[in-house]
Amino acid sequence: MWFTVQGGNFVGHLDPKTGDVKLVKLPSPRSLPYGMVINSKGVPFFDEFGGNRIARIDPETLELHEYTLPDPAARPRRIAKTSDDVIWYSDYGRGYLGRLDPVTGKVTEWASPGGAKSRPYGIAVIKGVIWYSESGVEPNTIVRFDPKTEKFQTWTIPSGGGVVRNVSVTRDGNLAIACSGVNRIGLVEIR
Repeated sequence: MWFTVQGGNFVGHLDPKTGDVKLVKLPSPRSLPYGMVINSKGVPFFDEFGGNRIARIDPETLELHEYTLPDPAARPRRIAKTSDDVIWYSDYGRGYLGRLDPVTGKVTEWASPGGAKSRPYGIAVIKGVIWYSESGVEPNTIVRFDPKTEKFQTWTIPSGGGVVRNVSVTRDGNLAIACSGVNRIGLVEIR
């Protein structure tokens, strides 16, 4: 089991069989490791919310590799991956959706529909389509981005959302959202 220690600036691994914990300190102070995904080869990727970086850790050697995003003001908050192991991130600091190809290191970004202060946050992938929340607009919104057409669609969250930090894909392919500020859980039904 892999995890981040945001305030301590570590990435960690827990072996559930033995209870052993290994921690790896990030090289940059105040990196604030945050969201994490594991690719199809078992390699953990995580964002560094305190800087403009996404990183990966080798599950065997625990060696870190950082990818620096082009804009120094970028602050990736959550990440997701598509079936081709491409990493997608919500840039909370600048109001962007980003794509990192870990093989080539190429980064592509799109301005989020809600603008520079939209604060993209919770993010997931459903059938190759990117879904994320904009927590800086009121009411909060759910955004759909189709990588094939590079088109956005936006819906307001009826309860207001109150900062949707986490989203999860349900077993039947819908999107569950945690509406933190209004003490609710929402369901986005995808038809």
